Amino acid sequence: MVIQLDSPLSAEQRVAIVDALYRFGAGQDLKDRGLFESAFAPDAVLDFTQPTRDVGGRETSPMLGRNAIVGTVFGNLEDLDTTHTVANPRVIAYDGRHAALWALVEAQHLPRDDHRRHLLLKNVYEVRLSQRQDLWRIEHLRIRNVWWDGDPAVLFPRRASAVHAPANRIPEPSDA
Repeated sequence: MVIQLDSPLSAEQRVAIVDALYRFGAGQDLKDRGLFESAFAPDAVLDFTQPTRDVGGRETSPMLGRNAIVGTVFGNLEDLDTTHTVANPRVIAYDGRHAALWALVEAQHLPRDDHRRHLLLKNVYEVRLSQRQDLWRIEHLRIRNVWWDGDPAVLFPRRASAVHAPANRIPEPSDA
């Protein structure tokens, strides 16, 4: 991947750009709708189609607009506890007003009333951002799942009954 930095980028600027991704994760984990909303531009796009298809077993479209993103995400997480860990964030493009970054994000999902069940997702985040109102905001976020572990029904309750064994687990005889 070629890094295109059209303008010099200070450590402070890098932190400010990556902060949008931290607000995305922490807003969910803390159930802080305002913090989560602050991560997105009004016309943002959130593309979670690949994990929904490959882990959740159903087709969906990208979420369009901040209000739809916030409503959909908070609606789906209403009965869940989550933790999001952002690792290896790299600003890969920057021109002073726009930026792109790449990161690995581990997202743990647990039913609030039953922490014995979980769905752990390891995802690649590809993010395009712009600076608006003194904050960097996500314009487009594409999430691609690398691997998962646990029960997909935790996040995708209407998942088809087909069993999928994560790549890091040998199927049990009962999985067949």
